[in-house]
Amino acid sequence: MQKAKQDAKSLEVELYNDFEVKKRELDREYNEKLEDIAKKEEQILETLKNLEKKNEFLEKLKREFEEKQKSLLKLKEEYKKKLDEVERVILNSAGFTKDEARDFILKKTKEDLKEEIAHMTRKMLKEATENAKQKANYIIAQATTRYAGEFAGERLISVVSIGDDEMKGRIIGKEGKNIKTLEMVTGCDILIDETPGVISVSSFNIYRRQIAVETIKRLIEDGRIHPARIEEVYKKVAEEFEEKTKKEGEEILLDLGLMSAGIHPEIVKLIGRLKYRASYGQNALGHSLEVAHLAGIMAAEMGGDEMLAKRAGLLHDIGKALTHEIGGDHVSIGYDLCKRYGEPEIVLNAIKAHHGYEEPKSIEAAAVCAADALSAARPGARREVLEAFLKRVTQIEEIARSFEGVVRAYAMNAGREIRVIVEADLISDDESVLLAREIARKISKEVNFPGEIKVNVIREKRAIDFAIAG
Repeated sequence: MQKAKQDAKSLEVELYNDFEVKKRELDREYNEKLEDIAKKEEQILETLKNLEKKNEFLEKLKREFEEKQKSLLKLKEEYKKKLDEVERVILNSAGFTKDEARDFILKKTKEDLKEEIAHMTRKMLKEATENAKQKANYIIAQATTRYAGEFAGERLISVVSIGDDEMKGRIIGKEGKNIKTLEMVTGCDILIDETPGVISVSSFNIYRRQIAVETIKRLIEDGRIHPARIEEVYKKVAEEFEEKTKKEGEEILLDLGLMSAGIHPEIVKLIGRLKYRASYGQNALGHSLEVAHLAGIMAAEMGGDEMLAKRAGLLHDIGKALTHEIGGDHVSIGYDLCKRYGEPEIVLNAIKAHHGYEEPKSIEAAAVCAADALSAARPGARREVLEAFLKRVTQIEEIARSFEGVVRAYAMNAGREIRVIVEADLISDDESVLLAREIARKISKEVNFPGEIKVNVIREKRAIDFAIAG
């Protein structure tokens, strides 16, 4: 009985503690909700103030218009009186009939007014042009001041911490087998030097480099480092990255308020892939998000559809997510992709218009073009030399993959080596020598590069079987 009472007391204390924890959590959530509501109230009040200011400005314009209209009516009356007076004078002095005098006056007045009308027309055109320019500058200024985006230049090398230098030997492996396998499956350079506690992973392809970095981290954590384990971990990491890019794309749509816009899942995945793509040293996803925000602000200022402008801004460079895998320019790739998955005509027009393939046909497309120029023109946003290098190594890989029997091709050592992996059943040892020569000849003919490029053809035959317990 005593034990039952103690258990009941313990249970009561435990329930009370749980109640207190839940109560604190609910209080915190309640306070957070109150803060959100307060912030939204402030935004609504600010919007109302802006609307009141705009209404006051419109009322002022209306009063000025009415005053000018009254002045014009008064001038017309005075003009009519003077015409009547001129008519009387002419009739009395020149002996004209009333019809002759009227024709004479009309002709003279028309000639006098021609010059005045031309002058007024030029003046009004000039004022309209200046006002339009001021309005455009105002909209751009509003957009840029209301959006503050971060910028980070993309590098070609990632550094991995390995703890102690003993791990370097294990990564290299016996006779270099481990590091060769790592470089072959990841397509990246694994750089091991005298710097203590770290190794470097180098590749122009950011997506490929991040998979390689994560693979190495997991191998170090696991401790089992050998060729078979390397391939197993790499395959798992690559599959996880595919899923990760889709989730990142969904989070971006959620942040922009486009989750319910009906964007196709394949495009959502490619939005996430933009995180691992750079253009002129500028991260493609960062650039696309910046364009989306700026385009949305400008479209809203000009009376357009803010959410549609954001959608077009986010997808204007979507073709860059595939330029490493598919040949061609990112505009054509992005246009074909979005058309295939049913994107609105305004989005398709924005994709082509931002590089001058066609004229903008809507406020939203024009806003995307302006936002793209603003984002790309920021000081330090882009680096021409890096982009030229990326184009060169991409072209080298595409040339190698164009030959029959080639499974994979990776540009290594900052583009000074191309590592070509061939299908052993299709290419013999003798044929691999000829293939290396043909690839080298085609690269020399089609690519402009300094120094020399080493073409390394790798042919490997594997046999796999399983021992079954008997």
